[in-house]
Amino acid sequence: MEKSILSLSSGDAPKSTPNLLPCRINHNGSIEPVDSSFWDPQTGDDGAKTVYFRGRKLHGITVKLPEGYRGVVASAAPKVEQKKSTFGDVEVVDLMDDEQSRTPQGVMNVQAEFDEMVVWGHESTADASVDPYVRGMEEWLTLADQIHTYPTAKK
Repeated sequence: MEKSILSLSSGDAPKSTPNLLPCRINHNGSIEPVDSSFWDPQTGDDGAKTVYFRGRKLHGITVKLPEGYRGVVASAAPKVEQKKSTFGDVEVVDLMDDEQSRTPQGVMNVQAEFDEMVVWGHESTADASVDPYVRGMEEWLTLADQIHTYPTAKK
């Protein structure tokens, strides 16, 4: 049996819509829920979204994932502590103890799932010809589909 490189552990992951902002936020921790005075996007009649973030006007477009793809927000699973004991001056690590209950390496916990995302741009909507996220959805996933499918044999 081949060992997988990466495994996604998903329970009851809620649905969400990620927002890709054209900025860098130097924070890497949890935050309290944000109220509407900080983030309140408005959707126009044409489906375009606008919002003000830190005094800058952002324009957003909704990009749907192609059919057959699943988007996830994932975080690394916590590493399992190995059972250690001491025998005199020697520390012994028991690798065989409870092997099945340990989380294997390469496991990520799914925090949320999505089927669309909003890509924001400064003062204008993200241009599909240059924006890497929009291009990735349109071009790279199409290319990945083509190189990972096998032609069917004609009879």
